[in-house]
Amino acid sequence: MTGYNNSNGGEVNTASNGNGHSNGHSNGHSNGNKSADYTAQENPTKSNGKIQCDLTPDELRALRVLNEDTYPYEVIQEIADFITKGAGVRPKIGIICGSGLGSLADIIQDARIFEYEKIPNFPVSTVEGHAGKLVVGTLEGATVMAMQGRFHFYEGYPLAKCSMPVRVMKLCGVEYLFATNAAGGINPRYGVGDIMLMHDHVNMLGFAGNSPLQGPNDPRFGPRFPALTNSYNKDLINKAIEIGKAMGIESNIHVGVYSCLGGPNYETIAELKALRMMGVDAVGMSTVHEVITARHCDMKVFAFSLITNKCATEYNDKKDEEPSHDEVMAVAKMRQKDCCELVSRLIRELAMGSA
Repeated sequence: MTGYNNSNGGEVNTASNGNGHSNGHSNGHSNGNKSADYTAQENPTKSNGKIQCDLTPDELRALRVLNEDTYPYEVIQEIADFITKGAGVRPKIGIICGSGLGSLADIIQDARIFEYEKIPNFPVSTVEGHAGKLVVGTLEGATVMAMQGRFHFYEGYPLAKCSMPVRVMKLCGVEYLFATNAAGGINPRYGVGDIMLMHDHVNMLGFAGNSPLQGPNDPRFGPRFPALTNSYNKDLINKAIEIGKAMGIESNIHVGVYSCLGGPNYETIAELKALRMMGVDAVGMSTVHEVITARHCDMKVFAFSLITNKCATEYNDKKDEEPSHDEVMAVAKMRQKDCCELVSRLIRELAMGSA
């Protein structure tokens, strides 16, 4: 495969065959160690005509934050301070581990582990394949923080809350975001187990009027109207292609366009055909809003999709061609070694200053 260049409108050199989907992730909110069913347990009750509540003022404040669609700058700063104080370091690279790809965080050394439910004002992960942990430490000479579990729109979270951890990363000191996901391959040349380096996306949720940047803009994060024409860092894409050659997996690496749909259902045949006509190569249920948030606050982005199933674009009655989360997890487990090595080598290049 040759180096990536976007001057030809996104035409890229690809190989293999496939089409598939992404998987789901976490959902739910957390207030300290309280479970997501707090509405049933913590509703105020009346006694002698007066409202009573068993929550402390701090718990009530946290509950209000968790029920808001957006997180104020000050609250995100508090979360970032909690993490950096506990870790004792300020990471430069942030990693979001896609479904079944949590092993990326397992190779971090000198790790400080924060469970989501114990991070103040942080949501929790509930989807299989997402451990719900934030890991801070070193990897290939760089200080990193990795999310084992992300948050999805289909879980009931607003997009601003789904991508809030990216802003936490920014205030922790992160300059580079590495986002991974499991996705379905729409491009017929993609095969199950292939890796698609993202060079652009189609924001279907944005078409419907949903954006992680909705609401009042805080200029401390970024501008009101951020440009997204160069969202995915070309230097990192080209370096990843070189690394793929060195690993001997060049034929399994592609450069393409990703699209995020709301989920949690997988796509219909008609939807997949429409996406293909729009130039989409792989489809999932995450990542795009995280990338938008990262670019809004001027982080450099590298992202890839692990193709975990082939999207059916023709009508038939074959039940075994329907996607499933079990299939997603199985393929991710099969390819996690290569995914970890690709990310590790790319981080090594960044640490050495050659990427």
